[in-house]
Amino acid sequence: MKNTKRIAFEDALEDDDFGLIIGKDGTLKGMFVPSEFEDEDYVPEEILQILSKVYGVNIDSSVTIH
Repeated sequence: MKNTKRIAFEDALEDDDFGLIIGKDGTLKGMFVPSEFEDEDYVPEEILQILSKVYGVNIDSSVTIH
């Protein structure tokens, strides 16, 4: 990847963006949740669909999101 500019993960996000952290082998390593949602159990439906369809992860009320 020549002629690319590297930026920090959090610098690439807007204040209300969520982010998925994916390992080089394609495994889901984590999810970045914007600070305004840290104390809530809110994840956009589109992200829930990605987690379910791609990774087989179904988030319900018994899952803790960090």
